[in-house]
Amino acid sequence: MAVTVVTMEVGNDGVAVISISNPPLNVLTVAIIAVMKEKFSEATRRSDVKAIVLTGKGGRFSGGFDISAFQKVHKSGDVSDSPNESFDLIVNTIEDCKKPVVAAVEGLALGGGLELAMGCHARIAAPKTQLGLPELTLGVIPGLGGTQRLPRLVGVSKAVEMLLFSKPIMSEEGKFQGLIDDIASSEELLRASRLWALGIVERRKPWVRSLHRTDKIGSLSEAQGLLRNAREQAKRTAPNMPQHLACLDVVEEGILHGGYAGLLKEATVAKELVLSNTSKALAHLFFAQRTTAKVPNITDVGLKPRHVKKVAIIGGGIMGSGIATALILSNISVFLKEINSEYLLKGMKTIEANIQGLVTRGKVTQDKGRKALSMLKGVSDYSEFKDVDMVIEAVIEDVPLKQKIFTELEKVCSSCCILATNTSTIDLNVIGEKTNSQARIIGAHFFSPAHVMPLLEIVRTEKTSPQVILDLLTVGKIIKKVPIVVGNCTGFAVNRTFFPYMQGPHLLVNLGVDLFRIDRVIRNFGLPIGPFQLQDLGGYRLGLAAGKEFANAFPDRTFRSPLTELLLKNGRNGKSNGKGFYIYEKGSRPKPDPSVLPIIEESRQLMNIMPGGKPISVTDKEILEMLLFPAVNEACLVLDEGVVARASDLDVASVLGMSFPSYRGGIMFWADTVGSNHIYTSLKRWSEIYGSFFKPSRFLEERAVKGMPLSAPATSSPKSNSKL
Repeated sequence: MAVTVVTMEVGNDGVAVISISNPPLNVLTVAIIAVMKEKFSEATRRSDVKAIVLTGKGGRFSGGFDISAFQKVHKSGDVSDSPNESFDLIVNTIEDCKKPVVAAVEGLALGGGLELAMGCHARIAAPKTQLGLPELTLGVIPGLGGTQRLPRLVGVSKAVEMLLFSKPIMSEEGKFQGLIDDIASSEELLRASRLWALGIVERRKPWVRSLHRTDKIGSLSEAQGLLRNAREQAKRTAPNMPQHLACLDVVEEGILHGGYAGLLKEATVAKELVLSNTSKALAHLFFAQRTTAKVPNITDVGLKPRHVKKVAIIGGGIMGSGIATALILSNISVFLKEINSEYLLKGMKTIEANIQGLVTRGKVTQDKGRKALSMLKGVSDYSEFKDVDMVIEAVIEDVPLKQKIFTELEKVCSSCCILATNTSTIDLNVIGEKTNSQARIIGAHFFSPAHVMPLLEIVRTEKTSPQVILDLLTVGKIIKKVPIVVGNCTGFAVNRTFFPYMQGPHLLVNLGVDLFRIDRVIRNFGLPIGPFQLQDLGGYRLGLAAGKEFANAFPDRTFRSPLTELLLKNGRNGKSNGKGFYIYEKGSRPKPDPSVLPIIEESRQLMNIMPGGKPISVTDKEILEMLLFPAVNEACLVLDEGVVARASDLDVASVLGMSFPSYRGGIMFWADTVGSNHIYTSLKRWSEIYGSFFKPSRFLEERAVKGMPLSAPATSSPKSNSKL
């Protein structure tokens, strides 16, 4: 097991090299900081030490402060559990050290790691070293002086960009911006840093205390203008996240009143933010996302993943082409099969367009794009399938068609080939019921567009082998997805949890609530688009097909509305033909379409569910709760049935699969902040007025009665242990 240490070696040149070793990322802990201070104190006292170089072992400088300290603070509510070392370590120990200190930076210097380096008197970096301050992604601000030193090193404009977007830069850009003093190869990094430190001693190099610099700040009016614009942008793009405006306030304090005053404000604001609901939610998600790949009885039983190098995809539509794009970008060969040459050519062109789009946006290089496309081959039959490691079926949601494909695959593929389906709702047992290969049948449910959306739902049946699950988990990681293993049921975890969220808006509209108001309420809550605009994007036929699956599986709690069929009858199919609830014109944002209102009125007449024939009166808060509480209720059933291993998996899935706002922590985390009792009593009241769509589950009722969090682990085994 790796040992956490801070070492010091003094060379014949009189330079003490202090090295942090805490593999793999050299994160900073209370213990490491304490030993680091001791080493600096010793180096300062020793007469044979002229200068100091601070570095990290294992090719990495430091990944920042140990984030698990946040969890401790969130549980205890005591900010003293998160020590602030901005003054004692960075200012007193490093920046005000009587001997020059140079940071030798390699691999990465992120968060507290970069703040540590900025406290030094110079920074020498290896090529391609990542430099950044990602603290805002965790709901907090840099707490070791980053808000003050970064603007003084790179200027206000670049500093604000790096802070607000948590966007790291490479050392080459860092040198151009002034964050890095020089670049040296990994082999020469320590030597170059020692020489630079001695150059400071001999007054050939400047002895620079970053906190004291003002030359990069510019004029006061210019700096305040930049901050004013940044505030306006933050209000537009992150209206519900307090850390952005707080960070800008702290930066401004330092500009107006000096770096030391800025540090004082930074320390105060950092302590306030670490206890905020936003910080708790984002930290929860950070750890939850790292837990999804830990699957009981799969990843903990000593199995080794098999290499998946060749994959065949059946269906070159939006989903199939997106999946193919994700695979070839990760050096996995793909054979794309379509029913005829016309569809095959269309699928191949879609993949080429996907790659070209990524190249144009600077996400991949031209060379990588060319290499990816060389991994792709179009086929019209099964002749290439005999040697593939996995097949992913991505055709339309048609049960007989999928069953036919899987019986054919069983004949043409090797006996160890993984047989996967990208179905979003259909029970895998139904898809594979006509085969004898249930042990290798698995769901690989990607979200559209598959080469962009980060979530991969891995669906297992009672018969899917652990080896196949592990293999697909590994493929998910290779193609940079966040894989979540779920049990087999209609809709699986994500679509099942959120089907009430897609049906609830229709119930409200038929009760007389304005559809555009519903979408606006959801956007204000933090989702990028409302449920009606989401239905426009997905297309109505897909929604109807999924609705039938859910109605068959859960007839007691589905709401059937004629509205979607009426829209299709009137020649509307959402974004695909430019006409839906919104008008879609090239080059402009979707606009509410008032001509849809007579169709909605026709639906209301057919349903005839408005109490006394009059629209119901509801607040925005009630609209939000009437849409999200049924989804929470379904999530409770998903948990109770053992479809997911833990509540936090649903949180990650809701954020990555449904764009639930990350700063609310995911569907179950948010529900616990609302409280199980309020959710239960609200649903019970609505079910008595509006029917069984709102009927609370037994799981929710029990948690509400006992005052237990919905996310707390079950005290007894789930009802269906065959799920997970």
